[in-house]
Amino acid sequence: MGSLLSLCFVFILSLYTMSTSAAIPPFLDGLLANGDFEEEPKASNLNKTVIKGKHSLPKWEIKGLVEYVSSGPQPGGFFLIIPRGVHAVRLGNDASISQNAIVTPGETYSLTFGATRTCAQDEVLRVSASGHSSDLPIQTLYSSNGGDTYGWAFKATSKVVKITFHNPGVQEDPTCGPLLDAIAIKQMIPLKYAKGDLVKNGGFENGPHMFKNFSTGVLLLPKNRDLVSPLPRWIIESLKPVKYIDSTHFSVPSGLAAIELVGGRESAIAQVIRTIPNRFYSLSFTIGDAKNGCHGSMTVEAFAAKETLKVPYVSRGKGGFKNGSLKFQAVSARTRLTFYSAFYHTKLHDYGHLCGPVLDNVRVVPVN
Repeated sequence: MGSLLSLCFVFILSLYTMSTSAAIPPFLDGLLANGDFEEEPKASNLNKTVIKGKHSLPKWEIKGLVEYVSSGPQPGGFFLIIPRGVHAVRLGNDASISQNAIVTPGETYSLTFGATRTCAQDEVLRVSASGHSSDLPIQTLYSSNGGDTYGWAFKATSKVVKITFHNPGVQEDPTCGPLLDAIAIKQMIPLKYAKGDLVKNGGFENGPHMFKNFSTGVLLLPKNRDLVSPLPRWIIESLKPVKYIDSTHFSVPSGLAAIELVGGRESAIAQVIRTIPNRFYSLSFTIGDAKNGCHGSMTVEAFAAKETLKVPYVSRGKGGFKNGSLKFQAVSARTRLTFYSAFYHTKLHDYGHLCGPVLDNVRVVPVN
């Protein structure tokens, strides 16, 4: 009788565990379903490259003129590069693709996606999720090989959110429009202060998903384009994006990630920290180059309270770093730390590829 009761208890417990675990969405960090578009539409649902039917692109819902394209020579005499695979989708005039994702309400999620313009200078990509949307200007190409990747974040307001990528423009050629070749999602984990350090995420270890098979870094947009930062605690407060880079594909001073200031004075990154008025603090950080061919005389300028520091660094594009430090006196209960690159840079053998100095290991500690 006792063994029978034990078996019943185990059975009931297993049902409870299954029901509760089913109610909790899994931690997300990877491609959306068919996020690399390698699962092809049926041949009967294709008119050359144009997809026919609302649900003909596996795992996605489409609207308007959406093309399923392959890497290589294209009609019209141009060559299409798809860095992360063989296939991609192109959004024609007023076209969109969307997918529902199961998330946890109240949590922040970031999207990482490869996107580039294909025909016109004024192409725009609109991204929306959970009642929030942004128009991404993709006129500037930061990578000459078509490998531009963007990060965009949102806060979930319901258990299911509809993620949509939309081309709001209308071109003379209806097939012109942004190209998407990979889309991933990541749940942002809560941050904790390191003991004695007032900066959160100062090593940039917590950021958007990174594609493993190919990466030119992830462009993080200015706050006026994305109200929720995909780089927790940091503000992109400039006209141009900054680039989030990883140690797998780049040289970073320490840890798994860092920030590359790719837009000169037009790309700045900042964080507001808690301070005690009139107390002295020490700001320290590391700069260098990403070992990506970015060369020349670099300078990173740092601002804290009323103090400013310029740290020069001569890059040969082969990796390396140096440290900078600044002592400042707080003037209020909140102090803004700001960093930007004083100059514009390109790769030594690729002048179409914008780049810049790397920032890492930002720390602020009280001075006794």
